[in-house]
Amino acid sequence: MMERWWAWQFALIALVTVYLSPSLGKNMEFLSDTLINNVVSDPRTGRLYVGAVNFLYQLKPDLEVESRIETGPKRDNRHCTPPVTDACEEAVDTDNHNKLLLVQGAKDVLVVCGSVFRGICSLRNLSNVDQLLYFSDTKGEKSYVASAEESVSVVGVMSYFTKDRDNFTVFLVGKGYGSHDSTKLISTRILQDYGDWVVFDSIIEASAVQANPFVLRYLHDFRFAFKDGGFVYFLFSRTLGVQDNKNFTFISRMCEDDQGYYSYTELQLNCSATNKYNKAQAAYVATPGEVLARSMTKSGQYGHVLAADKVLFVTFTSDEDPSTSAMCMYPLSSINKRLVEIIGACYSDNGIINERVAVYSPYSSKSEELCSSNNQKNMAIRYKCGAEFLPSPMASKAEFALTAEPPLVRKGHMSAVAVAVEMGHAVAFVGTATGEVLKVHLSNHSEVYGRAPGEITGDKVNKNLLFDSSHQHLYITTEKKITKVPVQACHLKTDCHSCVSMKDPYCGWCVLEGKCTRKQECSRSAEKNTWLWSPDQKCVQIDSFNPPNLSCKKTQQIDIHIPDHPPLRPSDSLQCVFGSVSSIAVINTANQVVVTCSLPETWDIPPTPEQQDYVSVPVKVLVNDRIEVTSGEYHFYNCAATVRKNQNTPCIACVTSEWGCQWNAEDHSCSDRDDRVDGEHIVKPQQSDSCPQFESPVPDLIPVGYEIPINFQGRNLDIYMGRRFTIGTELMKHTDKEVIQEQGSKFKFTGYEFTYDKKQEVNVSFHIKERDTERKIDSTLTVKLYNCSVGREDCSLCKHADAAYQCVWCAATRSCVYRELCTSPQPAQCPNPEITDIIPHFGPLNGRISVTIKGSNMGIKKEDIKKITVAGVDCVHQVDRYSVSTSVVCEIGPAKRAPPSDIPSEPTNSGAVEIEVEGERRGTSQVIFTYRDPKPNKVHPAKGPAAGGTVITIDGEHLDTATKDDVAVTVGTVACEVLSFGKRITCKTGRYRGQKVPSESLTVTVRYGRNTTKDVPAAYLYSENPKIIDFKPKGSFLCGGRKIEVVGSGFDLIQRATMKVLPSTDEFSQNTRPVEFVQEAFSKNDTTLYFLSPPVNCCHDIQSLRTVLHLDNVMEDLKGFDYHPNPSFNQLAKNVITETSIIIVTGRGFSKAMTAKEAQAYVGDALCHVNILQDDKLILEAPSTQPKSRSKRQRRDTTNNLLDLVVQFGHGEWLVGSVYYARKDDIPLVIIIPAVIVPMLLFIAVSVYCYRRKSQQAEREYEKVKHQLENLEESVRDRCKKEFTDLMIEMEDHTSDLSEARIPFLDYKNYTDRNFFLPSKDGANDAMITRKIQIPEARRAIVAQALNQFSNLLNSKTFLINFIRTLESRPDFNARARGYFASLLTVALHGKLEYYTDIMRTLLLELMDEHVQNKNPKLMLRRSETVVERMLCNWMSICLYQFLRDTAGEPLYKLFKALKHQVEKGPVDAKMKKAKYTLNDTGLLGDDVEYSVLTLQVLVHGEGPDVTPVKVLNCDTISQVKEKIIDQVYRNLPYSQRPKVESVALEWRPGSTGQILSDLDLTSQKEGRWKRLNTLAHYNVRDNATLVLSRVLHTQSFHQHQDSYEEKNSLLEDDNTFHLVRPADEIDEVKSKRGSMKDKAMTKAITEIYLTRLLSVKGTLQQFVDDFFRSVLCSSSIVPPAVKYFFDFLDEQALRHDNVDEETLHIWKTNSLPLRFWVNILRNPHFIFDVHVTEVVDASLHVISQTFMDACTKSEHKLSRESPSNKLLYAKEISTYKKMVDDYYKGIRQMVPVSDQDMNTHLAEVSRQHTDKLNTQVALHQLYQYASKYYDDIIQSLDEDPAAQNKQLTLRLQQIAAALENKVTDL
Repeated sequence: MMERWWAWQFALIALVTVYLSPSLGKNMEFLSDTLINNVVSDPRTGRLYVGAVNFLYQLKPDLEVESRIETGPKRDNRHCTPPVTDACEEAVDTDNHNKLLLVQGAKDVLVVCGSVFRGICSLRNLSNVDQLLYFSDTKGEKSYVASAEESVSVVGVMSYFTKDRDNFTVFLVGKGYGSHDSTKLISTRILQDYGDWVVFDSIIEASAVQANPFVLRYLHDFRFAFKDGGFVYFLFSRTLGVQDNKNFTFISRMCEDDQGYYSYTELQLNCSATNKYNKAQAAYVATPGEVLARSMTKSGQYGHVLAADKVLFVTFTSDEDPSTSAMCMYPLSSINKRLVEIIGACYSDNGIINERVAVYSPYSSKSEELCSSNNQKNMAIRYKCGAEFLPSPMASKAEFALTAEPPLVRKGHMSAVAVAVEMGHAVAFVGTATGEVLKVHLSNHSEVYGRAPGEITGDKVNKNLLFDSSHQHLYITTEKKITKVPVQACHLKTDCHSCVSMKDPYCGWCVLEGKCTRKQECSRSAEKNTWLWSPDQKCVQIDSFNPPNLSCKKTQQIDIHIPDHPPLRPSDSLQCVFGSVSSIAVINTANQVVVTCSLPETWDIPPTPEQQDYVSVPVKVLVNDRIEVTSGEYHFYNCAATVRKNQNTPCIACVTSEWGCQWNAEDHSCSDRDDRVDGEHIVKPQQSDSCPQFESPVPDLIPVGYEIPINFQGRNLDIYMGRRFTIGTELMKHTDKEVIQEQGSKFKFTGYEFTYDKKQEVNVSFHIKERDTERKIDSTLTVKLYNCSVGREDCSLCKHADAAYQCVWCAATRSCVYRELCTSPQPAQCPNPEITDIIPHFGPLNGRISVTIKGSNMGIKKEDIKKITVAGVDCVHQVDRYSVSTSVVCEIGPAKRAPPSDIPSEPTNSGAVEIEVEGERRGTSQVIFTYRDPKPNKVHPAKGPAAGGTVITIDGEHLDTATKDDVAVTVGTVACEVLSFGKRITCKTGRYRGQKVPSESLTVTVRYGRNTTKDVPAAYLYSENPKIIDFKPKGSFLCGGRKIEVVGSGFDLIQRATMKVLPSTDEFSQNTRPVEFVQEAFSKNDTTLYFLSPPVNCCHDIQSLRTVLHLDNVMEDLKGFDYHPNPSFNQLAKNVITETSIIIVTGRGFSKAMTAKEAQAYVGDALCHVNILQDDKLILEAPSTQPKSRSKRQRRDTTNNLLDLVVQFGHGEWLVGSVYYARKDDIPLVIIIPAVIVPMLLFIAVSVYCYRRKSQQAEREYEKVKHQLENLEESVRDRCKKEFTDLMIEMEDHTSDLSEARIPFLDYKNYTDRNFFLPSKDGANDAMITRKIQIPEARRAIVAQALNQFSNLLNSKTFLINFIRTLESRPDFNARARGYFASLLTVALHGKLEYYTDIMRTLLLELMDEHVQNKNPKLMLRRSETVVERMLCNWMSICLYQFLRDTAGEPLYKLFKALKHQVEKGPVDAKMKKAKYTLNDTGLLGDDVEYSVLTLQVLVHGEGPDVTPVKVLNCDTISQVKEKIIDQVYRNLPYSQRPKVESVALEWRPGSTGQILSDLDLTSQKEGRWKRLNTLAHYNVRDNATLVLSRVLHTQSFHQHQDSYEEKNSLLEDDNTFHLVRPADEIDEVKSKRGSMKDKAMTKAITEIYLTRLLSVKGTLQQFVDDFFRSVLCSSSIVPPAVKYFFDFLDEQALRHDNVDEETLHIWKTNSLPLRFWVNILRNPHFIFDVHVTEVVDASLHVISQTFMDACTKSEHKLSRESPSNKLLYAKEISTYKKMVDDYYKGIRQMVPVSDQDMNTHLAEVSRQHTDKLNTQVALHQLYQYASKYYDDIIQSLDEDPAAQNKQLTLRLQQIAAALENKVTDL
């Protein structure tokens, strides 16, 4: 019993082992829950370490998980400084992306760096990564190794570092830039504490190898790091730091133990001569193997390469052609050689190679020379690691890049590469962005020969493509999966041909083992012809047999010649197998290429097949009984079967066969050649002339239906002497006739009356039999049988027959017959021609079209046609188109003209066709031909795209005149292909080649024949081609059916829109036929097309699919539209649907091309809602009640409650599984009814009682309130309804015209003029703006020289500080003068902004100390009362100009335009400056003004016929209308270049006369002493009216333009004018008499109702306000360096003073930037843009700027009902804005500091760019006026300052004064 139990256990274990064994063809794989970032292997143990998002894995070599550590998410924020505590409020759960993994085997340590905590690393045990050896987040910035940003690439390599004779393990890191990272490109990190160093400390400070901290100019993307020969190499791509964003690939090199990075040198790598493939993606270093090394050396582009040299293999993508990528190879020897050349040139020859500069200094703005010159050569060899005194870092110029041509170019992206060498051949494994790994044999002509096995998921292959320790397997990493696949799959090929056709360098056919293997797996592979290498050898083949074939009646031995037969050993046995018969074989020992075998016995040979005279028997040569060496076919022939080939000539067929058979005439048999048999009756092989045979029939033409005797010859018939013969053929219907022998060898047969009517002629072969034996004697008798009547239906055709046929036209039978068959006499001439039809029946009046006449007897040859008339008009015979008798083609002339009207005549436009042929025979048609005039009159559609392809239809009268071939249509000069011809004509337009699109309306011309053209004038217009702006979604599954929306313009013109998917041909597929997948648009309008994505069922390489839109003739690529593999679904984990009704479906790839909204799922026949769709999960909401089953089978099966769960993505349907509903426990009805009904009745009874009681009480209250409400309701209802309607309408189109014009930024000069000097007392007339100063011509040179000296004096800090202090101490130097002086100083010192900043800092420190000592630090910078405060304001304006242009300007301009647009949409009172739509309650138009929107068609006088539609209001004054017209007509011009309102006149032309429109004229309405300004309504201008705008030189306009209100008011005489509303305090007495006071109270507006408009305008503009605030207050994007620099300065000063708290610091920052700069720009958009700001817009901007100011203050604003409306309006948003300000200040504090050096570099660049545009001389002149005014005080101040005395500043000022003013000095 026990034994049996053990047996069962053992069997079970064996079964499980087999079941779970991974070797059954399934590749080993590892699945990660999150995205895999990095994979490294330990070469000693073969373990893999996988760094993924939030996880770290340790895997065995077979991918079994040994350890799994959770590394995230962690509470972190990029703004937080580690350690992250609760004090960092921004901290949230943040994913930890693995940035770097490094194996240090000697110390058994794994270095792990993540993205959280600023990229701090940790050390883990290599044997067990669960064990954390080191981690610290308290060491500060020096321990930040990696990057906190996902997109920043990081690479590293282990190395060493020597110090104090100690050797330290370090690792070098290369990384790109993140906004919160360290700016070092390369850093060296130590792995232990030593002295001041801590673990992960950056131990080498080499500031040269880092870039500008606040401009991410170079965009480094590190891809690979490695070390070789004592050097460390980094491979990366970057830009050149200029405006161009093109990437270039570099390899940088430095010595391993370089203590100062002195040897750091970059070499540009070009892939292709033009560097088309410019951006490195992945790389691998390997030896090339002998074959590739030889090939590389031979090519001449790599130098001499040895098999053991290292080569860098790099895959590249192309910015120029993003659809392709390439691989290039660079031997490290070539890289090092080029680097030594470059370094040597820089060390010794000023960086010059071949008279060209070869070297530059990267990451440096220094202009001085980098390289040096000396006479010492070999400096690069002597100082191979550089030195402190030698130049560094260096980079090669583009002309000296190392260039290689790509051996491999592919469509799609190559994202990974790994290279192995097999038998001296290099094999590259290349990963792609679609998840494939391609195998490439690298040689002279590199080719892709296959794919690595495994499922292709469509996910990108990670750049970490690794081999296992034996190089037998490859680890392929995609987004969430690692697969272990063998490098070769030779064993899968089971025969030699499939093995060799793989072309796999790993594989070959092991001949003596009969399998496809690697060479080392083939035991005798060293012997010749034993292992056949796949790429370039053939299988063992049989060259020949001896004898080559044999009779099936014989057997003997044969020799098989096999040239490539492998050598055999004595122990090997050899066999031949013929069919199923085997025999022992012997190989010739001398040459081992001839195998001798015995053939099978005759009875073992298969029978000869029908229709053949031989049988093929397969031959195999086997070694050791089972291994097939080669195979072929051996032919056994059968002479007896040769007669099957031609049974009429059995002897000839026998002796001419390839088998050498002989014929026995006596036996009438064919047999094998036998030289022993001889005699007259034996015909030997190839002696067909000796065969008994009949030949040479006469005549050889035989007519049908008439018996004609046939004579023929006999030959070699002696053996048949005295015998009788019969003759026959198939057409004689199995009746043979007797052959009559005449004298000698002549024979005759009486003939036969044949019948045959299928063709005119047919060849007839006769057989001859011996009469007694029925044996066939060879007969080569063949005659031609012909039938006269076939194809010769009339007399002419009959006469046209060849004379040899003797065909005649028999009048009696009206048919063509053989001459002897016609008994009646034959006519000499044929009957008259007969016309049966003419084509066409109608022709144009001008003729010149071809007419085809069909009929019979119309001549025998073309010359027979003598004359043709059509409707009485001569028709010219077209001889080249003549068909005998049946068809004549002629070209008609014009119709006869109608005779004069006084002569009566018949109309001549119709008539019969007459033809005259040879012999004066004539024929007339019954069919009438009519001349008529076709009149095309209408074409539709009337327009189409310029690309053509539009099918147009032409309607009219008599269009079906002539034939389709005669008609040609053109549109303008473009041909239109005629598609159909009849009552209407359709044609397809061609491509329009004209310059102007849209074209003019073009004439459509229909041409009939050569002489008639009919025009439809202005019938068709070529419009712009349809344009595709965007499309969404951007992808589809292969199953198709996803709804794609294409947005653009001009789609209404398109008649057929299709979406096509075109696959490129795949080199691995056998199918080379071009295929395409097409889907028509299912819905379209002018701007939108809808398609269902076409299903695609081809193509392995999804990335090669190209999606295009065909819009008639326009073909547009849908770039960025991707197809994704169909999703895969897992089995349902839970099949039961419970009360929650939630179903969870898992799988992969759901979100690649689907959303929850689009996806559909069905349970049974019911749709269930898709709640959530993630990439690997679907959450469905099942129907609450059980639906019916979808399939009838399941419906019939009532016992089965299972329902199909089907998921549908587009056209794709997947049956995921079956589900069922959980059954609820039934509660008895007896319990349910009482339990529900009794409480219900009780509740109803109580409710009725309460209701009766309450309703009586409510009725009394209601009557009381009702009366009070009625009056109020009536007055409010209409107004509220109108306001709500307005609000809804205006929310729709507030952004309608913002994107039309470009942003009119002021140039730098005007920007500074307006910011610095426009607020001055002279405004726009200031000398700084006008650039005019009064200097006599004679003194200009002296003044210019003196001003230069004064400029030098201002550049003395001592003088300038004294100058400013002296001025500020004067009581008459007021705030306005101080501001003006500071602005002049800013312009004068603009050339040295670094110096200006220094002065500003000095003065600020004094100001700060003064405020702090006076115990009022919060008041500092509050007002611009000092020179330094205005200097700070100007400094911010200068430093933020570029930021305004690049970032903040656009949202500010959009806000301004939106506000202006919103204000002008409603009435604006031109006099009171109040508007219906505003943000300012004091500027709100309180009365309800009736108005309507008009669209005017404006024509500008002198500027062509084009009209501009302009939207205005009928209540606008004429000046307001002019402003709106100028805004629209000149919208592409900045305001300063537009005509002004007063310089234009507006004329309305309602009829024949024009009327000049103006604000006031004689027609203006008067109301008492008030005069109303004229509006469009006053002039009764209607919608769509045309107005003419013209310039006037002098005009006395009455318009009320705000800027000149006082000036123009005098023109209005003494009358008071108003526009919409009169001032409230001057109510007209006339009006007051109308109605009682009660009526007036009822009609008076409730002003507060209109406050809702403030909210509506605010809501409309909210997005624009938010966008502007965000652009200004966002520290996560771009922060100007000046802001960071100045805020850091304030932070430093706050720390210096004890009584400066956080609130004070907040106030300082607010006063210095938001309130000093941003509020000024927000209130005055014209300070940065060339625009005009009206009073009404200004009032609203004031509200927004006040909100901005409130947001920047720390104090809380207590709001109440009494608070101003403006404060209440933004009350809700203020808290959000306050947080934005706080976050902004915090974010700036946490940014990388901007050093003084960086700031000075930035300021110097600004000075360089802009100083020459400013009025520096004028500024110096104006500044000197202050020096002159306070001359004595300044001299006194300088005399009292020792420093000034030392520099003789007094003397210098006196000299300047003497030159400028002729002042008397003490000189």
